[in-house]
Amino acid sequence: MSKFKTEDKIQIVLRYLKGIESFEKIAEEVRVSNSIIRGWVRLYEQHGMEAFIKSYTNYSGEFKLNVLNYMNETGTSSYDTAAIFNISSPGMVRNWRKAFETGGIDALQSKKKGRPSMKKVSKLNKEQQLPVEGSIEALRAENDRLRMENAYLKKLNALVREQEKLQTKSKRK
Repeated sequence: MSKFKTEDKIQIVLRYLKGIESFEKIAEEVRVSNSIIRGWVRLYEQHGMEAFIKSYTNYSGEFKLNVLNYMNETGTSSYDTAAIFNISSPGMVRNWRKAFETGGIDALQSKKKGRPSMKKVSKLNKEQQLPVEGSIEALRAENDRLRMENAYLKKLNALVREQEKLQTKSKRK
């Protein structure tokens, strides 16, 4: 399915509204499903030409809840509800309903997208975190580091000996 410009969508809707052509005939000609054309007509009837101007927006949890309440109270379909509230896709309304049914109101809240920002630690904070050289804390930290280093070297030495034993056994056979 190809993407349609705003002008193309309006022309297609006006062709249908003139009453000369059916959804099916127009859909076949422009190679798009007739349900999409029906959705465009609904949008046009509710909002006019402004309905086709792309507005990328994040919907608040409160707005989503209001849309779902309206849909439940009036019994409108997701297609009609999307047209009434000028929501880009009826599928989005269905996703909101499913999320609300499974996760409640919290599931309707917008989540931040992308990677979280890295926390900047100033040089002053780093200096404050490091113990003063020669202090008991600094000596303990150095002692702990040396113990870990010593333990690491002992294990590495044991692994090297083990490898040497395995190699000598394999040479004898």
